[in-house]
Amino acid sequence: MSRKDDITGRTPLNGFRSSHANNKTKRRFLLNLMKKRFYIPEEDRWVELKVTAKTLRTINKNGISAVLRDAKKKGTLSPKL
Repeated sequence: MSRKDDITGRTPLNGFRSSHANNKTKRRFLLNLMKKRFYIPEEDRWVELKVTAKTLRTINKNGISAVLRDAKKKGTLSPKL
């Protein structure tokens, strides 16, 4: 299971952890992913998606249908949709 947002396609970022002595070690900035079920009224079905907290706020603001439509235009939508 990859750590990837199903709607926006965002993945974890890489970076460095820096100590007080300025020693660098590799680290990953993980996404705040959650599994959520959404009802799509146009298709009359439930879909379970992994979305970030930011995407969830966008869905609450604009609606799942509008967000899916925009993601299809951008080409970032998961193939399971």
